[in-house]
Amino acid sequence: MDHAPYRVAQELELLLGDPEDPDEVFSHARCLELDEKEEFPAEICRVLEDWGLPEYYIPAEHGGRLTDYETVLQVMRVVARRDLTVAVGHGKTYLGGVCVWVSGTAEQARALAADIRAAVPVSLALTERAHGSDLIAGDVLGEPDGTAGWLLSGEKWLINNATRGSLLSVLTRTSSDGGPRGFTVLLVDKRRLSAGDDYHCIDKIRTHGIRGADISGIVFDGAPVGADAAVGAVGGGLETVLKALQLTRTMCASLSLGAADHALRIAWDFTERRELYGRRLVELPQARHVLAGAATDVLIGEALATVAARSVHTVTDELSVSAAVTKYLIPTGTEAVIAQLTRLLGARAFLKDVHARGMFQKIDRDHRIVGLFDGNTLVNLNSLVNQFRSLVRGWRRGTGDTAGANAAFDLSRPLPPLDPKRLSLVARRGSGIMASLPDSVALLRAEAAGRPELKEALASAVRLVSVVERVHEAMDEYRAVVSDVPPEAFDVARRYSLCLAGAACLGLWVHNQQTGGQGPAGGLWRDGVWLRAALERLLERLGEPTAEEPEAYPRLLEELRRAGSSGALFSLFALRLHPGDAASVTSPAPLGAHSPTAPHAPHPSLPPPGRTTGPLRAPGTGQSSELRELATSTAAPAASPGTHPPGLKGNDPQTGRTATDTGSHQTPGHQRGRHAE
Repeated sequence: MDHAPYRVAQELELLLGDPEDPDEVFSHARCLELDEKEEFPAEICRVLEDWGLPEYYIPAEHGGRLTDYETVLQVMRVVARRDLTVAVGHGKTYLGGVCVWVSGTAEQARALAADIRAAVPVSLALTERAHGSDLIAGDVLGEPDGTAGWLLSGEKWLINNATRGSLLSVLTRTSSDGGPRGFTVLLVDKRRLSAGDDYHCIDKIRTHGIRGADISGIVFDGAPVGADAAVGAVGGGLETVLKALQLTRTMCASLSLGAADHALRIAWDFTERRELYGRRLVELPQARHVLAGAATDVLIGEALATVAARSVHTVTDELSVSAAVTKYLIPTGTEAVIAQLTRLLGARAFLKDVHARGMFQKIDRDHRIVGLFDGNTLVNLNSLVNQFRSLVRGWRRGTGDTAGANAAFDLSRPLPPLDPKRLSLVARRGSGIMASLPDSVALLRAEAAGRPELKEALASAVRLVSVVERVHEAMDEYRAVVSDVPPEAFDVARRYSLCLAGAACLGLWVHNQQTGGQGPAGGLWRDGVWLRAALERLLERLGEPTAEEPEAYPRLLEELRRAGSSGALFSLFALRLHPGDAASVTSPAPLGAHSPTAPHAPHPSLPPPGRTTGPLRAPGTGQSSELRELATSTAAPAASPGTHPPGLKGNDPQTGRTATDTGSHQTPGHQRGRHAE
């Protein structure tokens, strides 16, 4: 399928050159070097700016190229696939400006767009050292200055680009009593302040991953801020932030998708090359099972992210649900993918300068932060718990916006412009994506009537509906929960997220299966291959009995190998990787290669894609210890979303524990605005 957002991503992919060529600016070698030095990737960011990436942070109505969030998702996925530090460090500007796009005046939007276009970094300053994700407890205070402005005092901590950035959207307590209406977003311009007198920046904080990013802080000391700095109504800051985060949480999927793409490609290359006991690793049953499971999880994430990004436009008033599910499920799902692939790579998952230059260990370290900022796991699950009442009522009455959901599923339908006024803190009518599930099953049933190869997918879809019914019954037990949410409610929210992902996968397939079966990625769509694997995988994660080896896995693995050997991204849609990247992972077995898709024609105001030729270098394969357990042991259960591999700190929705120093470790309360930067 030729899908427009992937054409734009294709342009950037080819422009950036061969990531295996150390002479390229945005190469794996350069990213590893900057990581070792804990140095900000300034030169790489300039390449992205020359291409025009900042334009995709600016909505079209303000003169930018942000016409749809699906395109932004895929463009940022290209960047994250090469290096998460760059994606986080540069993409933060969108996060910093989104409050203005949601609630700002036309004058604020015009000025901010000009700054972003000029590559001025923008930050979002929410969290504080003492309060972390408990935004309503924030102490940074804006006191009236007598001229309708404020004198700003206090510290914001763990802020991305706090030092490098010139503009900061600062969540400020503008009423001494605080409360839901006691905060205002102030767009603070450091260029108008006196460094050292009005403010000073906190030194860069050393981190385990994204080492080169500017994770720092800022302290204000009576900094004068004019009345024109207020974004939205005075006292409406929390509402503005929570609505803005629905957009950024959805876009965070690009970071996890890029990391999963890269990790899967490294692991696939290793299993194809590595020989054990006279056979390649990929020929061992256990290795194949692990690889197929990880590949399925990647496609589930891509399908959910695609529907969620499109629903920004088509089901805007229900984004509080899809954004929370996306921000919870895709980062935790990618953590699980990385954990699964670590079992294949063994020691190489942790070593530097061995296989794939040691990029896998960097992906692992860098990605751990994605599940923490823009609302961590507990924050997003708690957001769903707070909406149980309306979600259950909507499911039983069928009142979700199914028309909007179908528009999100159907990729042939153009997306309407986003109307930020439609953003809502609660999906009052329920979820249209979930409500569409029975109709999607009916469409699949009709299709399967003449296609026996779809019977397995239909059986899984019917089972999913039964699970969804039980999950809503369990949700009903916690419909009155406001605070002190019990661990069991978080687990129900986890199960709801998996069910919604299943509805998204099914809706996407039934609305696009005919066109999806065409082109380089067609093998995944034909006969419902990816859908069969995805539904079976989701049922497994929901605790339902499933086959030890889903029937779709062999076909899925063949498509994984086909993509690798033909230089394509393993994806539901066609995207050709840079030829040098493809050459580093050639399959030793003969495969029917697809014809590469033609790159998208460059935007007329952009420089033509460059640096698409040059020496093709394969990453070193080095040596490895024998992975004896892969050949002799039975499979350990795959990590499910919401769980973390041993030694990986994170948020456990069943225990309510967090292991991050970004803020409060208490269970988030009802609409308390709890958030982790």
